[in-house]
Amino acid sequence: MNKTILILGACGQIGTELTLALREKYGNDSIVATDIRQPEHSELLKGPFEVVDAGNASALRTVCEKHNIHTVYHLVAMLSATGEKFPMKAWDLNMQSLLHTLELAKEGVIKKLFWPSSIAVFGPTTPKRNTPQQTIMEPSTVYGISKLAGERWCEYYHAKYGVDVRSIRYPGLISWKSQPGGGTTDYAVEIYYKALEEGKYTSFLSAQRTLPMMYMDDAIRATIELTEAPKEQVKIRNSYNLAGISFDPLTIEASIQKKIPAFECDFTPDFREEIAASWPESIDDSAAQDHWGWSMEYDLDGMTEAMLTNLKTKLGLQ
Repeated sequence: MNKTILILGACGQIGTELTLALREKYGNDSIVATDIRQPEHSELLKGPFEVVDAGNASALRTVCEKHNIHTVYHLVAMLSATGEKFPMKAWDLNMQSLLHTLELAKEGVIKKLFWPSSIAVFGPTTPKRNTPQQTIMEPSTVYGISKLAGERWCEYYHAKYGVDVRSIRYPGLISWKSQPGGGTTDYAVEIYYKALEEGKYTSFLSAQRTLPMMYMDDAIRATIELTEAPKEQVKIRNSYNLAGISFDPLTIEASIQKKIPAFECDFTPDFREEIAASWPESIDDSAAQDHWGWSMEYDLDGMTEAMLTNLKTKLGLQ
């Protein structure tokens, strides 16, 4: 492949794993990783890495022109729980960085853009179960509001200027390789660490708060598959639903107990419970299946097996 890829937010939970996956597929030199800070993950330095503020339009243009970038994966965002603490910072970061990148695509500096949305675009009035691709969207968090606005901007730039933009509404993402970044679904990562390190966990969501989740390997594969799909298969230009696995903290506790019988979980809901209560319990992703052939691989027990096995090695517990 001679089309260079730029990743914005490469040090984040998704960005780290996407960078590694794309470099494995296309070689280190074809993937330019960027973030506002130097990476803690040394693997990111095995290919081109630049410190770039995605909120700085001039800096974005410079790095794209310097490396003759074809495709941008825009992963910069302040997530839901952190965004509620710093609403104006979240809005500015999430909106301005996207608009700068859409402008570069409009001008032909870049040819293709992937930008992630989230189930946070839905709200208390959205149908909770099997949430449709097109439905009521009245988000109640700054993160959700910014993602919904971003979806509308992506669709607008495609319709008005022909920008080739693609997007997924991610469910909660679960990974052992990198730590989560301040989201409401972070408990589903933390619980595996605590199960191995302490044998117990206190959940900040209530026992039966069901949310759609997805193992990171599936999310990375979906991201690359959509971005590389032929244009004619990408029929939705705001954002595709992606379903994942729907479960609550009590169910993930039971899955872990199949491997660690003594594991115990208790529940002390905090402000994130109210955020989670506004989101869907399950998602209809039939459009993604029909349009570009999406298919999930990991169920809950498969994810638990992968998480515990890999975390044992990572934490030196083998």
